[in-house]
Amino acid sequence: MAEWIQACGVDDIDTEDVVRFDHGGRTYAIYRSPDDKFYATDGLCTHELAHLADGFVMDSIIECPKHNGRFDYRTGAAEGAPVCVNLNTYPVRVDGDHVLIELGP
Repeated sequence: MAEWIQACGVDDIDTEDVVRFDHGGRTYAIYRSPDDKFYATDGLCTHELAHLADGFVMDSIIECPKHNGRFDYRTGAAEGAPVCVNLNTYPVRVDGDHVLIELGP
C-alpha cells in the first residue's frame, strides 16, 4: 500500500530549484517549477549516481552536476547525453505548508 510522506516545507524550495529528500534508505529530489508546481523524482542520476539536488534547474529540466546529463523532472525523461535511462517520478501534493510525496510499498 502506498503512503504519503512529508518531504519538505513549501518554503524550503525556491521557484525553479530542487532539494534533496532522504527516506527509507533512498534519495529523492523535490522540485518547484517556474509555474509554482511541485514534482518528485529519484534523487540520483541514472548515469553515475550523482545527487541531482546538486544540479542546475532551468524551466522543467534538471542538469546533473557530474556530466551535465539532463532530465525533464515532470516526466523523468532523459533529455540529453550521457543519460539514456529515465528517472522514476512520484506523485506530489501540497498539504498546507508541506510538500508530500507518494511512495509505494
